[in-house]
Amino acid sequence: MIEEYIYNTDSGFSLDDIKALVFGEAKLSLPADTLNKVDHCFHFLEKFSKEKIIYGINTGFGPMAQYRIEDHSLKELQYNIIRSHSTGAGEALPPIYVKAAMIARLSTFLQGYSGVHTELIVLLTEFINHNVFPRIPAHGGVGASGDLVQLAHIALTLIGEGEVMFEGNWDSSENVMKKLGLTPFKVRIREGLSVTNGTSVMTGIGLINLIYARQLLALSVTASVMVNEIASSFDDFASPVLNGTKRHSGQQRIAKMMLSCFEDSRSVLKREEILFTKNEEKIFSHKVQPYYSLRCVPQILGPILDTIDTAEKVLVNELNSACDNPIIDPETESVYHGGNFHGDYVSFEMDKLKIAITKLTMLTERQLNYLFHDRINGILPPFVNLGVLGLNYGLQAAQFTATSTTAESQTLSNPMYIHSIPCNNDNQDIVSMGTNSALLAKTVIDNGFQVMAIHFMAIVQAIDYLQSQDKLSGYTRGIYQELRDFFPVFKEDTPKYKEIEKMIVWLKNKQLSLRHF
Repeated sequence: MIEEYIYNTDSGFSLDDIKALVFGEAKLSLPADTLNKVDHCFHFLEKFSKEKIIYGINTGFGPMAQYRIEDHSLKELQYNIIRSHSTGAGEALPPIYVKAAMIARLSTFLQGYSGVHTELIVLLTEFINHNVFPRIPAHGGVGASGDLVQLAHIALTLIGEGEVMFEGNWDSSENVMKKLGLTPFKVRIREGLSVTNGTSVMTGIGLINLIYARQLLALSVTASVMVNEIASSFDDFASPVLNGTKRHSGQQRIAKMMLSCFEDSRSVLKREEILFTKNEEKIFSHKVQPYYSLRCVPQILGPILDTIDTAEKVLVNELNSACDNPIIDPETESVYHGGNFHGDYVSFEMDKLKIAITKLTMLTERQLNYLFHDRINGILPPFVNLGVLGLNYGLQAAQFTATSTTAESQTLSNPMYIHSIPCNNDNQDIVSMGTNSALLAKTVIDNGFQVMAIHFMAIVQAIDYLQSQDKLSGYTRGIYQELRDFFPVFKEDTPKYKEIEKMIVWLKNKQLSLRHF
């Protein structure tokens, strides 16, 4: 069923709203009070701008702002910024990131500080609801006057030029608009600058990154529980007493999640039942404490959870802000020139997020190595090989993929936020590189899913070797069974790249029922 999502003028969009609109079938509806607010700002600007010098209305753009534009060229000026800035390069952004960027751009207009005509709002909403995706090249933005180049590619399609993806195919925006009965937008006052000026593309990419980062974190908790079940670890590393002595919310929440998953597991051990009673062993057959990648999961994933929480707060604030310039304020009856288009908030959070997800990926790779390394785990064949050792190879080569992918993420985790290069005749003398930061975070997150896919393949193979399915908790047994429905146990050597792709799809779409998350 297609649900209608009615925008709330007071609260704006949440991350869950973005998820429903981008990944679900929810359609966006704008209430009259929101449209009235936008309309009020437009009419104020229309009246206020007469016989005044206002940047981007009757001046050039950027370092060209010192040049007055004559009245007969004002509309041409707005079209010129759209066409001249449609200079992106590289692969087109995937549709979900484009849709999130369009919602973010719409959101800044809905604040009622941009002075745009409501027809622009309506057309952009139609693009969102009909899944019309402008071609936005990945490269082009420095994130200072916002995502000028990438946003220009959205603007180009709104005026009936450029290319869009519709129903899985690329076509001209003009043709798709005709099919849908839509009319290209015609500039009134400053809409060319308004559409191109702001942080909406980096914000849109960042919001999708956050959705996937939360999914990866939930998967990492699940995988960590299952690896500890395979290893028959003592469960006190997740103890509320132990983790309560560290005053970090993220660590305590991760521990609670893991402990709730262990609740009915017969694979994890109770220390008090084995080591706190009379024990005559001189050399203990079972590790008194497991490796850090198993035992320190709350301490490793805790700061990652806290980082994701902070990033969500910052990006949702950015989503519901006016990131335009200048800002048109009917209440004070003035126009303010400043830098709300600057993307430092997004850039900084995306750098932190990619570092966090790289660390998560490193944890995944180390747990994978534990399962593959028979001399470390002491209970599994090399590379969880269920075939003939030496003749068959199990997931041996899959580790190469996991290792190289993890290494790439480590390199990509160098900060983008501090890599400012002046440009634009030094008008943009310090920039955020926010879109680059968001795109690098996207790559790191994609890499995380690849490594996680191989990890889960190893986990279920290990469980089959140990025949421990019935000892798993109810939660992890359900995960195991779902995975085996499409990834059956194997002994013979076969290509695994298609199975990795299927696993990634499942991992991205699986709704995980973790408590305390």
